[in-house]
Amino acid sequence: MSFPMTGSNIEVHSYKHNGHIHRIWEETIVLKGTSHEIIGGNDRIMVKESDGRQWRTREPAICYFTAHHWFNCIGMIRNDGIYYYCNLGTPFTYDEEALKYIDYDLDIKVYPDMTYKLLDEDEYALHSQRMNYPKEVDAILRRSVDELVQWISQRKGPFEPGFIEYWYERFLQHR
Repeated sequence: MSFPMTGSNIEVHSYKHNGHIHRIWEETIVLKGTSHEIIGGNDRIMVKESDGRQWRTREPAICYFTAHHWFNCIGMIRNDGIYYYCNLGTPFTYDEEALKYIDYDLDIKVYPDMTYKLLDEDEYALHSQRMNYPKEVDAILRRSVDELVQWISQRKGPFEPGFIEYWYERFLQHR
């Protein structure tokens, strides 16, 4: 698998299990790109939904994608602290078109005090039935929720103190 060069501008595409596009983030600046992880930054970018709606993000964000874990994390920098939105989904792939992953509905929102909430369990149950998620995928996702909660509790990866601030400073240098 190839990976994007630092400083390049990429799109991020999320898909659903059935192969249909779910959401496209139009531009993210690559701050670190390896075959194992991609860290990117963006600010007030356009997002396209599968139903044609478009909206613009409201704040700067640092995005963390890994090729080895079934989740990705977006650290959103707000006036009252850093909020994280974590998507449960496949490890990323990258081609010349975009960074891509399959979104499996479940999300974890993490607040500045590092408390968190699991979201969209009802959406997961509905899509799991409609799209026939394999039992193996369900097992991986349940383990991944536990792993992500451990990362949050242990302040690991993107939750490490200073991680978002460090990469945000790098982002500002590339703008």
